[in-house]
Formats: sequence, C-alpha cells, structure tokens
Amino acid sequence: MSAMHNPAHPGEVLKRLCLEPVNLSVTEAAERLGVSRKTISKIINGHGSITPEMAVRLELVFGSTAQTWMNMQTAYDLWRIAGLRKTLKKTLGHTAIPHPVF
Repeated sequence: MSAMHNPAHPGEVLKRLCLEPVNLSVTEAAERLGVSRKTISKIINGHGSITPEMAVRLELVFGSTAQTWMNMQTAYDLWRIAGLRKTLKKTLGHTAIPHPVF
C-alpha cells in the first residue's frame, strides 16, 4: 500500500470551507444542522468524527454530498492509524488468506 499524505480532519474542512466563508458561527451552524453546539465544536476542533447521519445533515445544509464527507472521514481515519498497520501485520502474520471475492 502506498503512503498516504496527511489529510485534513473533516472538521477543519467544515470550518474553513463552509462556516468561515459565510461568517457562520458554531452556534448558527449547529442550529441549521439541528445538532448541539457541542457536537459541531467537537467536529471542527478535530475531536469528533463525521457520522453517516452528520454527513447527510451537512449535505442538506451546505450542498456537498454525504459521500464526500464520509470519504474525508475515512481517509483521515486510515491515515491516523497508519502506524498501527505495522504492529498489526507483525501480530496477525504477513500472509493474507486468499479469497475469491476480493
């Protein structure tokens, strides 16, 4: 697997591309999204994740697709645990079990 670059946390993208350009406060964003201020604050500060439900909310409020938000979250999560891959490989073994579906 090739090395991944350091992707931005989706919360950073939310803050810089959705909230800041229209001077939308965290409180206002939370109200529009129908969630608590704490929820949005956690996400934009990198302490919360984009769930499928939140991705749909973001799609409906900001016009971006839920799939885009989920892809960003997945890329970030995989990058974050990249170091664990080596440890797991040693623990689980180096040979993958052949599987006809994949």
